[in-house]
Amino acid sequence: MPAAVTGFFGKVKNTWAQFSMPQRTLVILAIAVLVLGATALYSWAAKPTMAPVFSNLSPADASAVVDQLEAEGVKYELADGGGTVLVPREQLYDLRISLAATGVGTTEDGYSLLDDMGMTSSDFQQQVTYQRALEGELAKTITAINGVSAATVHLALPEESVFVDRAVDPTASVFVDLEAGKQLEASAVQAVINLVSSAVPHMDATGVTVVDAAGAVLSATGLGTGPGGASDYEEDVTSDVQAMLDRVVGPGNAVVSVQAELSRDETDRLTETFTPADGAPPLSESTSTEEYTGTGQAVGGVLGPDNIAVPNGEGDGSYTREDSVLNNPVNKVTEQTTVNPGGVARQSVSVVVDAQAGAGLSLAELERMVTAAAGIDPARGDIVAVSRMAFDTTAADAAAQALAAAEEQAAAERQAELIRNAIIAVVLLVIVLLIAAFIRRARRERREEIDLGELKLLQAQQAEDAAELEAGMPADTTYLPSVPEPIQLPPATEADAMRAEIAALATEDPAVVAAQLREWLAVRR
Repeated sequence: MPAAVTGFFGKVKNTWAQFSMPQRTLVILAIAVLVLGATALYSWAAKPTMAPVFSNLSPADASAVVDQLEAEGVKYELADGGGTVLVPREQLYDLRISLAATGVGTTEDGYSLLDDMGMTSSDFQQQVTYQRALEGELAKTITAINGVSAATVHLALPEESVFVDRAVDPTASVFVDLEAGKQLEASAVQAVINLVSSAVPHMDATGVTVVDAAGAVLSATGLGTGPGGASDYEEDVTSDVQAMLDRVVGPGNAVVSVQAELSRDETDRLTETFTPADGAPPLSESTSTEEYTGTGQAVGGVLGPDNIAVPNGEGDGSYTREDSVLNNPVNKVTEQTTVNPGGVARQSVSVVVDAQAGAGLSLAELERMVTAAAGIDPARGDIVAVSRMAFDTTAADAAAQALAAAEEQAAAERQAELIRNAIIAVVLLVIVLLIAAFIRRARRERREEIDLGELKLLQAQQAEDAAELEAGMPADTTYLPSVPEPIQLPPATEADAMRAEIAALATEDPAVVAAQLREWLAVRR
């Protein structure tokens, strides 16, 4: 073995022998931590980076992909509940091409189903296949919406009839599986409904039902497609009125309750309005006149016997008649209104204000404010009731006490955590100081190595010099340095002795000396 290597191991062995038991323990722990860290770093660096080759797979497609990867001997990982297959990134594109060539990972749906239809397919098979294709295409489109991980569409397409009175509108049901932590907003639900209703002929938007994976009905058939329903409308009105009252009487001093009835009927209304056209010329004007003049035999005779004399009835006569017709233009407005279901038919709002908070408020003024905020229409029978009474604050007081107790407990836990951290910090500091003290002591106790051969030579030279001195010969001063004259030092005092003892104590145990000095300084302050 080379001398350098032997010397290195010898130094290591000597250094290890000079360590105390705590120092050896710390060194062993440090080496173990370094080895474990290096092993973990190597494992992390050697692990290949994985990338998804397919995602949002059905269980059947995922099983086919896994079988193909196992057959090719490719490492893989599953994520998202088995719906995503991860492979090494450097093999990603090659595996996608090879898997696509084998046909795994893709389920035939949508209009691709029509490619496998034969010439001998019946009308029923063609209709069913077309319906399946339409459902698949709609499901693909809905899945592309942000927040939707999977979707299923079922269509109920009735048979077409030549009789109008027997026609039935088609309906649809949509099942959406949302991503974790995502919710489908009202606008997205409206988009799904419009998408499905527009893709199917003669389908009305009210005939589409949307349900999520939690079983919540996002839009039911016949209840309208807005963000509505009675519950949503009631929540909106309640929040508006409650926000207004909180600013007036303070939070928690008013309770609002709203009940709304929504219309489920669809109404068509035709209105015609006629108004005069000011300043417009007349459409037509006509005048007819009749006039008669001349003589004639007047009606003669009087009642009574025939022998009564009757005067002559001759004389002149005339007749005149005049007719005038004027046709003026008028404005005509024809308005056709279609009222869809979902409108507010009637609503009632009830407000209760705490007697103490609303003591100086007028109930009539509050009622007017609530009427305006809730959009009350007396013509349709809306009702507003505002009252003032004392609130029961028992539960609120108990909740406040529980909250105060929880805050005190949290403060105590935080204080305990601070104390625990302080103790840990002090312990770590003490350990560091002890380690530093051990290292310094080990350095002080380290001795310089002396070759035994040189020691024997020095002893022989000293013996030879002593013999020459006894024989009266001058001693060889080659190996011995000249001895200087002794310096006369003043005698040591008691203060010097105490100073020397303090210096020795500070050298041996600096922590104790430092603590004592801090205590003296604190007492002096």
